[in-house]
Amino acid sequence: MTTRPLQFLRRGQPVALGNVPPDRTLLEVLREDLGCTGTKEGCGEGDCGACTVVLGEERDGQLHYSAVNSCIRLAHSVDGMALWTVEDLAEDPLIQPVGDAPAAARQAITLHPAQEAMVQCHGSQCGFCTPGFVMSLFGMYQNHVCHGHPITRELAQEELSGNLCRCTGYRPILDAAQQMASLPGMAVNESEVLQKLKLLRHDALAHAADSAYIAPSTLPELLAARAAHPGAQVVAGCTDVGLWVTKQHKQYAQVLDVTRAAELRQVVQHPDAIHIGAAVTLTDAFAALTAQWPQLHRFATRFAGLPVRNSGTLGGNVANGSPIGDSMPLLIALRAQVVLASQARGERQLPLEHLYTGYRQNVMATDELLVRIVVPRPSAQEQLRAYKISKRFDDDISAVCLVLNLDIADGTVQSASIGAGGVAATPARARQTEAALTGQPWTEATAQRAAAVLQAEFSPISDMRASGAYRRQVLGSLLQRYWLESQGQPSVSLDTLTLEAAV
Repeated sequence: MTTRPLQFLRRGQPVALGNVPPDRTLLEVLREDLGCTGTKEGCGEGDCGACTVVLGEERDGQLHYSAVNSCIRLAHSVDGMALWTVEDLAEDPLIQPVGDAPAAARQAITLHPAQEAMVQCHGSQCGFCTPGFVMSLFGMYQNHVCHGHPITRELAQEELSGNLCRCTGYRPILDAAQQMASLPGMAVNESEVLQKLKLLRHDALAHAADSAYIAPSTLPELLAARAAHPGAQVVAGCTDVGLWVTKQHKQYAQVLDVTRAAELRQVVQHPDAIHIGAAVTLTDAFAALTAQWPQLHRFATRFAGLPVRNSGTLGGNVANGSPIGDSMPLLIALRAQVVLASQARGERQLPLEHLYTGYRQNVMATDELLVRIVVPRPSAQEQLRAYKISKRFDDDISAVCLVLNLDIADGTVQSASIGAGGVAATPARARQTEAALTGQPWTEATAQRAAAVLQAEFSPISDMRASGAYRRQVLGSLLQRYWLESQGQPSVSLDTLTLEAAV
């Protein structure tokens, strides 16, 4: 099979690469094909952030910036985008000093504020992780400082959580994040970047349809490609498929990328529900959910790190069906429905928990794709809490994820929806516990009885993250914690204290 040339914008100029295999990662292209070795290869699974780069793409006439992990990002997924690596910040002619400084002083500025702040704050020792931190800082600079928004300590902690440092320590790096705004400003010439990206798109349309890396731009074309190529590996943000490539050394002769279909990239607000397209990034999906449920902010920021959320999609996380995926317990508790579509049979809708038939298995036919998630709006008496238990506060996989959503009126539980992760072969709904709660007075005794039911409802396994006995114990404890919080008790835990100490 053939692949069309991979084209992207770098330092203001188009880069065109031919014969790039469909399963080649962006990091491999940067380091091995282009010699851009400033971008480091660390964990190879999107956990350490040493490989972070920043992508720019046009959205509604504006340039949108995303820091992403290049180690698990397929190279062809950045076709038609702008790309910045750590080597580019001081050399890109489209990044220029701003303000009214004298011309000589302007010419003397060689480092971007993201780099200069790291120097001034002594934010680097061995330097291996530094390029990744600098690129995450560059993304923060473009998304916050350039819009006049301050970078608080808490924001810096959240947005750098996907970058791990092994020797320097985080205090000077967090200092650097806050100091960027006080340094002489620099700005990307966004109008010129957008114009060049427009020309790049026109040039891409002149190439023949790609048979090895298929990326349709509309839903009908996507469903037709799915029917025509049932053996192609479906990808979205590649935050899981990328691991199969880097860790399991799997190879894919043909890839079907769903993220270019415009219909799947939309969040549509309806009076009774939020419709989230399957290709909406986790960052944007959680933003839509936290706008409706502000209490989910802390839970959302603990889903991996920002570079993973910027690449990964809500639909990809759901369709993948990992038993430790954090979004599914949340969506189950929110009573979400998934919409599946095929070219031959059209659409069908079902509760999210009905999607799964076994470990990473689901009901989708070979010609079907998950196209959107429908999340009902909350009721007036709804009380939602989401809990994630993991060994680290940031950038870690759950040992247990539990989300409880109870409708409580007149002191009685009217209905209950409970989603659990890490306790079964699939993300699960705790139906027995829901039944034990529904219709009962909301009292401590009811909560304790339901906690016992919840502990008995699942038989979790023991693994490197936790023992089965620990997981069962945690399930009961979290339901009792929910009871205490519903009575106005403050929520204090070790992870809260750890975060407050870091901030």
